[in-house]
Amino acid sequence: MLTMFRSKKDREEHRYYLLPGMGRSNRHRHRQIRRWSIFIGLLVSALVAGVLYLLNRY
Repeated sequence: MLTMFRSKKDREEHRYYLLPGMGRSNRHRHRQIRRWSIFIGLLVSALVAGVLYLLNRY
């Protein structure tokens, strides 16, 4: 009964929109990109550390 007397303004307050990049598939893709970037960052840093170690060794 109370819902019949709600104004249009009340319904507009609870409406929200998803901006591009806020969907489930985009979150999954960003999570996957973050995993790969962390892995590649660790790999590159290990390679640089190895090169610096070899240069300072001799």
